[in-house]
Amino acid sequence: MSHEVANLDMAAATRHLPVVHYAYCTDASDRPLNHRGDWPEEGALYPVRVVPSRLEGMELVHVLTFEGEAPYYNAFGPQRFAVVAEVWLN
Repeated sequence: MSHEVANLDMAAATRHLPVVHYAYCTDASDRPLNHRGDWPEEGALYPVRVVPSRLEGMELVHVLTFEGEAPYYNAFGPQRFAVVAEVWLN
């Protein structure tokens, strides 16, 4: 499975790129009716990956602790999150 869209845990997410971002959810409104899986809580801090999406043509925020179904798995639009930290795992 592509690393662009997948339910990855921390170990799998950092295996090919040793960086983790942390982001606050700033907008948890308007959950789509067809969304299946975890949904962020506004104000909560999450470990994430910011990944360019070929399908959407923009960067998506993948929450590493979430599980979700296809086609977006654990990916959310960047307008829903504010990245506050970047940690390189050297």
